[in-house]
Amino acid sequence: MAEDDSIFIGASRKPDDSYQKAEKLLLKFGNRHGLVTGATGTGKTVTLQILAEGFSNAGVPVFCADVKGDLSGIAMPGTAQDFLEKRAKQVKLSPYEFEQFPVIFWDLFGKQGHPIRATVSEMGPLLLSRLMNLTEAQEGVMNIAFKIADEEGLLLLDMKDLQALLANLAERADEISARYGNVTKPSVGAIQRTLLILEQQGGNNFFGEPALRIADLMRTTRDGRGAINVLAADKLMMNPRLYATFLLWLMSELFEELPEVGDPAKPKLVFFFDEAHLLFDDAPKALVSRVEQVVRLIRSKGVGVYFVTQSPLDVPETVLAQLGNRVQHALRAYTPREQKAVKTAADTFRPNPDFDCATAITKLGTGEALVSTLEEKGVPSMVQRTLVRPPSSRLGPITDQERRSIINESPVSGQYDEPVDRESAFEILQKRAAGGERQPSGRQEQEGGSRWQLPDFGGGQGGGTSPRRGGDTYRAPRSSGRQTVAEAAIKSVVRSVGSSVGRAIVRGILGSLSRR
Repeated sequence: MAEDDSIFIGASRKPDDSYQKAEKLLLKFGNRHGLVTGATGTGKTVTLQILAEGFSNAGVPVFCADVKGDLSGIAMPGTAQDFLEKRAKQVKLSPYEFEQFPVIFWDLFGKQGHPIRATVSEMGPLLLSRLMNLTEAQEGVMNIAFKIADEEGLLLLDMKDLQALLANLAERADEISARYGNVTKPSVGAIQRTLLILEQQGGNNFFGEPALRIADLMRTTRDGRGAINVLAADKLMMNPRLYATFLLWLMSELFEELPEVGDPAKPKLVFFFDEAHLLFDDAPKALVSRVEQVVRLIRSKGVGVYFVTQSPLDVPETVLAQLGNRVQHALRAYTPREQKAVKTAADTFRPNPDFDCATAITKLGTGEALVSTLEEKGVPSMVQRTLVRPPSSRLGPITDQERRSIINESPVSGQYDEPVDRESAFEILQKRAAGGERQPSGRQEQEGGSRWQLPDFGGGQGGGTSPRRGGDTYRAPRSSGRQTVAEAAIKSVVRSVGSSVGRAIVRGILGSLSRR
């Protein structure tokens, strides 16, 4: 149930153990980010599900990861069950109706949804270095490789492009070292070996074209509901570094693509970051700072980021401070770390004189949570012990046949399913070695699905596309040195400057930033 200006989360418990007061998330503060935490089996997935339903009904597109497969049920209407009807009566949810939601399934490996791809250029040298766990010296070589690609017009689209460029770099090591610093063949060889491991872990599926358009994550239906983009992440969890890097890349893409909107009446997109601890585990300080920066700055683009994890200790304090809407399910306090997590969670809430927050966290039942959202003036509400409303969609996973039917009827069906291999660094370097000429080519995309609408980012279709004859669209090639959200902000300042001069200015500034 989504009202005009809020999402109904559940009903809070009064001292006499009755549930009366409705707890809501105001849509105008949906881009102030949030946190959903709790031990395994306490109801985090259902909370994520009812929030996604509420945002969708309010016309807000959603992106979320389905780690266990349970979230896929949001694509099908729920069925009447006694415990659901009982919960609906307890929280005074009337009428309680079952409905399915507009879902687009995605999968980095292309098995349980439409493939998601990004080009090597879009990922950038810093995120690639994080993904490959490179040393500082190897990261320097990677940055030089991207610099050479920019200067020589070598498109880096897939893994073989980067391999070919690195091989070329090794052959020209003496020449390049004289211009940019030491480039050694052992460092290049170490990167190539790491790339081989990345390929074996599924990197070949992710890097390439057609690259994902951000606009396709922000579709709405003709009746005004927002698309719920569900990423199949059960296999992706086997490579948590790829998962975390992909999500960070996606947030950086959102920041670069979307215009400034300030504080809209409702978010433009809500991003649920499940298993959030994977982003921060063993992460260098520079990466944590970058995530904090993304979370802080992307709010003005109308994007809300919600971290879903087991303990608030999984999220660094600098990021935790940016999260205004909080739902805390039960935590256990058997070990010193768990006791610390309970205290941390309790200390982040505005106290309620009716109960002790730390004690309540350890006694919450399944489906209960401590809830605090931003009130009218942007001030956190007093924490309330809340019974979370039941979802309107199906609890649990859908069948393979149901998933396949939804994928076939998707608005992006046929748009991303087959890879495209156009001329890029690999082919250009081959021609160069043979004395041939480069023949540039472009990639075309098609729109699909009359049921759906794409967002307008203020200049035609969104997602970095421009109109072409016949209504087709294409994505203009990007600089292979594209990196982070901070860099995107700086680039926007110099967009009106001549291209060659602008690039020189931006690279000079970014070079100083990356050394900090």
